[in-house]
Amino acid sequence: MYFSALKNKEKILSVAPMMDWTDRHCRFFHRQLTRRALLYTEMVVADAVIHGDRQRLLGYSDVEHPVALQLGGSEPDKLGEATRIGETFGYDEINLNCGCPSDRVQSGTFGACLMRAPDLVGACVAAMKRQTALPVTVKCRIGVDDQDPETALDAMAEAVFAAGADALWVHARKAWLEGLSPKENRDIPPLDYERVYRLKQRYSSRFIGINGGVQTLDEAHRHLEQLDGVMLGRAAYHNPSILAGADSQIFADGPGVVDFEAVIETMCDYAAAHIVSGGRLSHVTRHMIGLFHGRPGARHYRQILSSEATRPGAGPEILRKAFAAVDWKGRLEAA
Repeated sequence: MYFSALKNKEKILSVAPMMDWTDRHCRFFHRQLTRRALLYTEMVVADAVIHGDRQRLLGYSDVEHPVALQLGGSEPDKLGEATRIGETFGYDEINLNCGCPSDRVQSGTFGACLMRAPDLVGACVAAMKRQTALPVTVKCRIGVDDQDPETALDAMAEAVFAAGADALWVHARKAWLEGLSPKENRDIPPLDYERVYRLKQRYSSRFIGINGGVQTLDEAHRHLEQLDGVMLGRAAYHNPSILAGADSQIFADGPGVVDFEAVIETMCDYAAAHIVSGGRLSHVTRHMIGLFHGRPGARHYRQILSSEATRPGAGPEILRKAFAAVDWKGRLEAA
């Protein structure tokens, strides 16, 4: 279903890959709120995929589909091998990270550093395409440091599309590898949506998606009038109920209401199974703290999950206790 949507350039809404946030527990939770949005893993380094604990790094629940694996790296052969392995796990897409500005990726000369090496990115994409029939996509910035976004983004797009990339997702701000921390790089460089719109005008037949600063589904709608896809990042993580409106508002699929009682019960069952397998309740509930943002009782709900769910031996009853503090009135309309 997802591959055909990408192939036919149907509009796509996704939750952006976010380090330390979009793990398998987060994705399982988000899937309870939207059936249609595309979900992404955290970035997984190609070397780790090849040599590490693959089940721990790549395992996920079947209910997460459509779900994409994001890889990090800059060596074509290793990215090709990691892509082949990722396909065996059943992912719906393999994405190459060319936008992360963290110290870790800078030391490995990948992530946003690759904005300076579009030909190498093209070689990486070509190697990945040779190993899979899945869509291979790229996520990048509009430039880094003193690069001119007009030439830098065009060079990246030209290289990846020539190599066979199926889509280009663009975080619509520069990354400053010198002078700004990874956290500052998410806020301080100004957003330039118009630059991404111009890229789409140049590559009208290609799938171009946008990321960066999108706060609401109404904003997503406006971007989708110009582009093929929109990624929600921190807005969807900190206020997940936004996703509860995605199927009806973006895809015209569903009534636009979510049975939050059913969501909580599903997450209690999921957390119980995770605890039995050796995990902790907080591994799951840390992604759920913002679920009732702005609703009566939300502060008490957050307090319970932030304090009691982190205690050793905490079980799903803590999640039910937190939910009982919210004035949710049975079925709440999606935010």
